[in-house]
Amino acid sequence: TDGTLWSWGYGKHGNLGHNESSFKCYSSPTQIPGTTWSKVTGAVNQPLVIKTDGTLWAWGYNNDGELGQNSVVHRSSPVQVGSETTWSQVTNSYLSVQAIKTDGTLWAWGKNEYGQLAQNNATSRSSPVQIPGTTWHQVRAGQNSMWANKTDGTLWSWGLNTTGNLGLNNVIGYSSPTQIPGTNWKSANDYGFAGNYGGVSVLRTS
Repeated sequence: TDGTLWSWGYGKHGNLGHNESSFKCYSSPTQIPGTTWSKVTGAVNQPLVIKTDGTLWAWGYNNDGELGQNSVVHRSSPVQVGSETTWSQVTNSYLSVQAIKTDGTLWAWGKNEYGQLAQNNATSRSSPVQIPGTTWHQVRAGQNSMWANKTDGTLWSWGLNTTGNLGLNNVIGYSSPTQIPGTNWKSANDYGFAGNYGGVSVLRTS
């Protein structure tokens, strides 16, 4: 509640944020500098955190530009993503990131092998690129599959679709957002990933 951020466990690639370039693990909570941390998420070796001032920070593994620094250099301490102060939500999958701003825009960066950046291509990006639309409300990431809903209650998906996890009545991958039938979706939440497989559970409004 005091806005401090702590990390422990596996420390390869600097993912614990303690400015250590060599591999080091921690078996008890160790504070990362700062007292205005607000929302934290992370996958594999890339933590992402939004501060109370709306800035977005990242560190750790960066082979595909997941840290949004326009580079592929690993970072062992927090670095700011861009200069914006309007980030409201962030999620990341295996090696890609999706984030929403307060203006309802949705952005993505990192690995894009399966079209998970929703740019209608398979080109990876090392800095944020906008996904079309300005009414995005919530986004969730699977390993290589994404789901997001808009303020109008519609639900959209894209990326890898090996097991039909995109909810589009097929197993075809999509590199741009594709609407799942219905207009009264409330929230999306990923679960149970193994390899390139995944599933999604979604609530509907009454």
